[in-house]
Amino acid sequence: MQIWAIFWHIRILTDQPIAISGVGLVRILPVIFFSLISGAVADSYNRRTIIFITQSSAAVLALILGLLTLWGYITLWYIYLLTALQAVVVAFDGPARAALIPNLVPTEDLANAFSLNSIASDAGSVIGPAVSGFVIAASGQASVYLINAISYVAVIVALILIGDIPQKMQPHINGVSWSSIREGIGFIISKPIIFSSMILDFIATFFASANTLMPFVANDVLHVNVVAYGWLSAAQSVGAMTAAVIISQVHQLRKQGPLFLSAVFIFGLATVVFGAAASFAVAWTALAVTGAADGVSTIIRNTIRQLQTPDEMRGRMTSVNQIFFQGGPQLGELEAGAAAQLFGTPFAIISGGIGCIIGLGFIIAKWPRIWRYDGDEPMMAGATAD
Repeated sequence: MQIWAIFWHIRILTDQPIAISGVGLVRILPVIFFSLISGAVADSYNRRTIIFITQSSAAVLALILGLLTLWGYITLWYIYLLTALQAVVVAFDGPARAALIPNLVPTEDLANAFSLNSIASDAGSVIGPAVSGFVIAASGQASVYLINAISYVAVIVALILIGDIPQKMQPHINGVSWSSIREGIGFIISKPIIFSSMILDFIATFFASANTLMPFVANDVLHVNVVAYGWLSAAQSVGAMTAAVIISQVHQLRKQGPLFLSAVFIFGLATVVFGAAASFAVAWTALAVTGAADGVSTIIRNTIRQLQTPDEMRGRMTSVNQIFFQGGPQLGELEAGAAAQLFGTPFAIISGGIGCIIGLGFIIAKWPRIWRYDGDEPMMAGATAD
């Protein structure tokens, strides 16, 4: 709810596309600065405790954003500042959260676990943007932020109910240090299947990310209201959740490499269709297809990386990956905003989809091994769960 409400909020405060793209910049800089450290932290300290701290911090930041908006003190710069602080929280939350999943389930169930995790996340991403439009229309912008703050209570209760979780940790004396960070980077570079999937993730999302332009598409291209904007914002998650439900029921997912690469191609093609759409129905359908394709891609690449990474290295692997999978869309949104400012919103989106497809061709040519990945290759390590 909150991120889509922020996009709409900035569109109310200014009509300049470049301003809304500033959100992407302030969201990625903290990730770049802190991700490598946060990965070492996730491998050296209790991951459940880390998530407890990050989620509590996120609740406080959402509350501050809501109160500033409610009391009429909010400005564009306050939104940037609070979004940047939220990004610092995400930088530490992401590696701990992703590395925790293999500690909870057996190795053979990991792909299904990531599918179920995607269903849970995508369900929130469907309901959140759709509800945010109704909430803004019914009770104002501040209500979205305040509801978000309250929602963290459920997350914190869930963390308490999970209980203790076993994990293999780096000794603290070697934990958060440059040597441990360098070890994580070296591991990723030495694994072409992991490294190439990260590069592809970055290229695809850099060129085909235009989420921050959604208010401009809704307002200036499709000419729909805030409620329709909410449904448009939820379309990608509807597609992603549908894909996750299907994959969660597949016992053994084979031909993962071709499936992964085909999903990226469909993602770029559907982005082109979305950018050219002149009606709400076509735009919504194209976004749903991009969500489904991205959902398939996300599940496969997460499964590949986690199964090919030892447990004591997973936090650092995820932290490097976080730079790629968050850096791509955030920097891509900045690029999309600049392109929209210069050439218009449709051009920015269409050219991004084309760039995604060209980038895919480069990855296949550079690392052809990823096309041959099947999913039954030897694993580096299993999950620690019984």
